[in-house]
Amino acid sequence: MSKRIEKISKFVDKKRKYNITEAINIIKNTAIAKFDETIELHVKLGINVKDGDQIIRGTIILPYGTGRIKKIAVLAFGEKQKEAELAGADVVGYSDLINDISNSKLNFDILIATPDTIKDLKNVAKILGPRNLMPNFKSDTITSDIFNSVSEFKKGKIEYKSDSFGIIHIPVGKASFECDKIISNIKFFLKTIENKKPPKLNDQYIKNIAISSSMGVGVFIENKKHTI
Repeated sequence: MSKRIEKISKFVDKKRKYNITEAINIIKNTAIAKFDETIELHVKLGINVKDGDQIIRGTIILPYGTGRIKKIAVLAFGEKQKEAELAGADVVGYSDLINDISNSKLNFDILIATPDTIKDLKNVAKILGPRNLMPNFKSDTITSDIFNSVSEFKKGKIEYKSDSFGIIHIPVGKASFECDKIISNIKFFLKTIENKKPPKLNDQYIKNIAISSSMGVGVFIENKKHTI
């Protein structure tokens, strides 16, 4: 444990679950890095991770955004390239973009593609997949509506997906955000995934909720409706 983490840990009782306001204030006060740290939400679900029907995933635009500015690339050609440029995409291309990806030149955070490029995407799936950059229909990153898709991601739309441990990790703001804005983002996200509870799930759906800063320690939040 580094001296910095050891110092921060003294402010957190790992055996305790805090109310949401207390937890956020602890995270904000211990975000002592020289940059504006990201506040991350971690939600442990009681899903069966081996059952594809219970994987929780989707996209969302949080009320106050995440504070992150992401670089968007679009794989398309013809008129769709013009749509992408009008919507504000940072990188637009086709064969040249595929070539850059093949050479691991990934100068973007999100890749959006039109359906007619799927055959070429398959050739670079081994490069994009491990970096969570592979476009897909469920996250609206394979679409014919390029203009709206790019516009929404520019507004802060983010993708979320439960991992192999049944946990969803999602940014909900920056340490510089006001506490109320972070709370609103958290509540909005929790309400969204509550509506995605698998019909056949008999176990408790939301098991644990925690927040952390990108360079800090985790703080557990009380998982009760009157505290969230």
